[in-house]
Amino acid sequence: MMPGQIPDPSLTAGALPGLGPLTGLPGSALTAEELKCADIRNIGAMISPLHFLEVKLGKRPQPVKSELDEEEERRKRRREKNKVAAARCRNKKKERTEFLQRESERLELMNAELKAQIEELKQERQQLILMLNRHRPTCIVRTDSIKTPESEANPLLEQLEKK
Repeated sequence: MMPGQIPDPSLTAGALPGLGPLTGLPGSALTAEELKCADIRNIGAMISPLHFLEVKLGKRPQPVKSELDEEEERRKRRREKNKVAAARCRNKKKERTEFLQRESERLELMNAELKAQIEELKQERQQLILMLNRHRPTCIVRTDSIKTPESEANPLLEQLEKK
């Protein structure tokens, strides 16, 4: 007979290999009706060598009720700690986002102010160049001491230098 094969109901308990007084089955012959109604899994468990050690296959030993309560309590504590940590993480992220938003607004404002200042300085420079160009024809200055860029040179002064 192969493992996992259902025994023939016409066989007796004594005729089955491994069945007998050690398996917990009575030594008397089982009738065909008894074998038909018998729970095959229980017979298989009784035949198994682990049956003698009182170990059930596929099942963990059932924890005691107090262990179940402790396990549930540990899960609750862990969930609560995780919940608090998640809330703390969300708050920290929110604060960081708000800080970066404020910093961005501050830097944009500073950038706009600096651009405005650059424009003011450019206009002031242009006005100073105009004033200098207006003043040059009336001022007697040695031409070798004048150091102005080519783009800012006075056209009247350039004509005088050519003569």
